Amino acid sequence: MKFASEFRDPAAARALLSAIARKADEIGATRANPVHIMEICGGHTHSIFRYGLDKLIHEGVEFIHGPGCPVCVLPMARVDECVEIAETPGVIFTTFGDAMRVPGHRKSLLQAKSGGADIRMVYSPLDALELARRNPGREVVFFGLGFETTTPSTALSIQAAAREGLNNFSVFCNHITVPEPIRALLGDPDMMLDGFIGPGHVSMVIGIHPYDFIARDFGKPIVVAGFEPTDLLQSVLMVLTQVAEGRAAVENQYARVVPEHGNPVSLAAIADVYEARPSFEWRGLGEIDASGLRIRPRYAAFDAEEKFGIGYATGRRNVPEVEGCACGAVMIGKLKPTQCPQFGNGCTPEMPLGALMVSSEGACAAYWQYAGAREAMA
Repeated sequence: MKFASEFRDPAAARALLSAIARKADEIGATRANPVHIMEICGGHTHSIFRYGLDKLIHEGVEFIHGPGCPVCVLPMARVDECVEIAETPGVIFTTFGDAMRVPGHRKSLLQAKSGGADIRMVYSPLDALELARRNPGREVVFFGLGFETTTPSTALSIQAAAREGLNNFSVFCNHITVPEPIRALLGDPDMMLDGFIGPGHVSMVIGIHPYDFIARDFGKPIVVAGFEPTDLLQSVLMVLTQVAEGRAAVENQYARVVPEHGNPVSLAAIADVYEARPSFEWRGLGEIDASGLRIRPRYAAFDAEEKFGIGYATGRRNVPEVEGCACGAVMIGKLKPTQCPQFGNGCTPEMPLGALMVSSEGACAAYWQYAGAREAMA
């Protein structure tokens, strides 16, 4: 296949849906509950609703939406620290656009900007690096946010700043990793999960073997998937086939893009610039060991936590969520977005209470955009 339209072919989708139905019926003959498949990536969540796969899929399969949106899992305390840095005199604070409206305990970055803070939306950390070159008398801070997908670009920017001696550039590092929260979810006895659809973009960087523990230690299948409808349907079928055969393995449906061992250049940059934090707080999951990255001491001159004296060293964590907001439970798949009492009432895209309604990859935003709002309002 060469064109996106081939991955959206109705006939191919119908054939896959029929195969899924047959396999789900086969599994259903031996169990009462549907097969619960968690898609880890927020991009997959949006694709599922955009193409109506949640409505088309056999009733013996249920999608569980996982913590696959890095903006959404960011705890409110870290947003508060972003605002604190941005409101420091002389700072130009740069961020991706979907982080602008994420609410902190006091305010969002957008509200801080409206109050006079110099906050600028960028498309890449390289944009922030260029701002530092053009503004040698200002401190330029980049909000380093995302899973392994965006981590290499931030690492390469820090390396470039070090080579050039751009000491007015720093990164507020909030990069996080995918495998550790999956381990935490699998360790929760209340979670009913039968398999996973693995993240495609993350796996382009890290490959497929970091997920080996899911099959080896927990006996759950995982299939790394692409983002088109036939990608996702084929991945569901591959998970179901493993369940029906009583086996668990890591499989790569997205082999046209994802190399088995990842991208060596990206992995080298990550290893050079970052090290694992002892723990990192996730919204909805709490503290998870070694799930976040921090900048290594040799690059401390470009670490905003060091430069501004904030972050985990200060002990400021666990800021409570807005009362009535169920972001945490939705984030880990224990509630559907429409089961949150604030969905469509106190929380809308225009006036969000939680990050899941703000981010382009948030589950609540997906529900709102693709018919979930109509269901909630019915």
